[in-house]
Amino acid sequence: MTIPGRRQAQAILVGVIALFAAASAHADPATVASKQAQAQQVLGQIQQIDQNLGAAVEAYNLANVRLHRIDGDLRENRKQLVLARGNLKLAQKSLAARLVTAYTSTEDNSTLAVLLGSSSFEDMLNRVEAINSTSNQDASIVQQVTSFKAEIQRHRVALRNAHSEQQQIVGEKAAQKQHIQSQLAERRQLLSSIRGEIAHIKAQEAAQQRQLEAAAQARLAAEQPPTVSGIGVGASTPEGSTIAPPNVHGGVVGIAMHYLGVPYVWGGSTPRGFDCSGLVMYVFAQIGVSLPHSSYAQFGMGSPVSLSQLQPGDLVFFAGASHVGIYIGGGQFIHAPHTGDVVKISSLTGWYSSEFIGGRRI
Repeated sequence: MTIPGRRQAQAILVGVIALFAAASAHADPATVASKQAQAQQVLGQIQQIDQNLGAAVEAYNLANVRLHRIDGDLRENRKQLVLARGNLKLAQKSLAARLVTAYTSTEDNSTLAVLLGSSSFEDMLNRVEAINSTSNQDASIVQQVTSFKAEIQRHRVALRNAHSEQQQIVGEKAAQKQHIQSQLAERRQLLSSIRGEIAHIKAQEAAQQRQLEAAAQARLAAEQPPTVSGIGVGASTPEGSTIAPPNVHGGVVGIAMHYLGVPYVWGGSTPRGFDCSGLVMYVFAQIGVSLPHSSYAQFGMGSPVSLSQLQPGDLVFFAGASHVGIYIGGGQFIHAPHTGDVVKISSLTGWYSSEFIGGRRI
């Protein structure tokens, strides 16, 4: 998630100012100028809040991804700990049986000496290992016992570390959630001060989106599947750099188009509401591709793609990977921008061009 581009923000500001001017054609010029200044200030504050919210929401999503990984690690370590404990019991029983045999046998004096000279079970293990006087069978059983005991200790440490990391991330999530909610409350308060003007602007934006959608649909219907003529997969460009393999997921563009107009919901990943990475995750899941619900994590997926190499279906990232969208061709992309907005088409110009940090081909 991220803020509207500077050009879009300027267009919104012009619209607000025009609305103020039209409504106040016969008002005191000083009053009109004051309202214009107020609108500019409010929109600037909302723009900054949207930018902060974008990074906060995706940090929250990344924390969820990390927690999911930790939960998986915890489950695996608990399972391995149970197995190690079971193996240890079996090995200890084998060792006990071997010692009983040694005690009742007159031929195995070395093992009997170790048994009688030990002050405890631990001491016995240490003596057996130290003097190496038992048979190969005894040594193997002792090695199994010590190995399983070490494995149990490793899993205990891993569980303790995972629990500690889990508590830290849960704390981070709580702090991020509180920050997000605080920023949302401030945003709502600011919007209420120019609610009437914002309603007019949204109506104008909806009309513009309908035109963009119609143009994009016409272009997609006319375009042939993208090819990379003359350059093989993984081949070198004239500058010696490598390019990403051809995109095979261009079909996600048509899927994403179905969700135009769905409201932005932070943490959302269903057609009831999306945030930026939730939209990307959901759309790619429709073609059987699993992506994490985090723009930061998604930025580590696939192959890097430069701005000039973008093909429909590539992911595009902005503002330090705090926002992500799906490139649809023609210098445009689909994304869920920010709170108060909907899934829409935007151009890779203005703010988005200046904050573009790279594309990824999944």
